[in-house]
Parts: sequence; structure tokens; C-alpha cells
Amino acid sequence: MISNVPQFIDVEDKIAGPLTGKQLLWMIGMGAMILVARLIFGGGPGLYVAVVPIVIVFSLFAFYKPNGQPLILFVIYGFFFLFRPKIMMWRRSANTPVRKMVPNRTGASGAVKAEHHITAEEIHRVAQLVDKR
Repeated sequence: MISNVPQFIDVEDKIAGPLTGKQLLWMIGMGAMILVARLIFGGGPGLYVAVVPIVIVFSLFAFYKPNGQPLILFVIYGFFFLFRPKIMMWRRSANTPVRKMVPNRTGASGAVKAEHHITAEEIHRVAQLVDKR
């Protein structure tokens, strides 16, 4: 029995026109907040001052996805970052002894041991060893 493999499973289903279920819920929430603002402010200019930020915030939550993640996740993680204690993974305690530098065995002059430079002959010999395998 041959069955088709579903594609685009990471794309959310459209419920109302071009809106997904989450976007539709954000829009319904925005409408409810506008209705509450209208009941509070009546029909004056205070309504417009209150409605513009509501529309902007709810539209951002519904449609803006930074780094492919919903904006609400960034807000939640931001609150976690602000209010959770910061955990330090390592901190030197007061009674931990500090290691002091040990002088070189070359003497008190502090001369550094010369580095070994690889010659072309050594590279050729290593290449021959690698080629044999």
C-alpha cells in the first residue's frame, strides 16, 4: 500500500482567511481590549491614544517572528532573565590558593625554550608515510 508523505508539516494551518489559529486569537484579544478601552474612555481622543498602542502590541504578538520564533517567547524569556537568579558556574573562593608562576628550568634569566621549526625534509617524510597507508 502506497501512501503519500505529508509535506510542509511545520507550516501552521490557516483557519480564517490568511490567519492562523494563534493569529486569530491575538486579533480577537485585540478586539476585546479595544472594546474595553471604548467602554472606559467613551468616544473621545483618549480612546485613540489608548487604542494605537493596543493595536501595535497585539499586531506584533500576532505577526512578528524574530529568528522564526513567536514574539511572546522572547517576552517570556526576557521576564525569566530579569527575575530568575543569575547562576554563576565558577567563582574563585577566598580560601582557594592562587597558583604562582614557577620559574623556568633554564635559570633565572627567564629565557624561553626555542621552538622547533619543521623543515621541508620532515614534511616530505611525513607525506610519504601518509601516502603508504
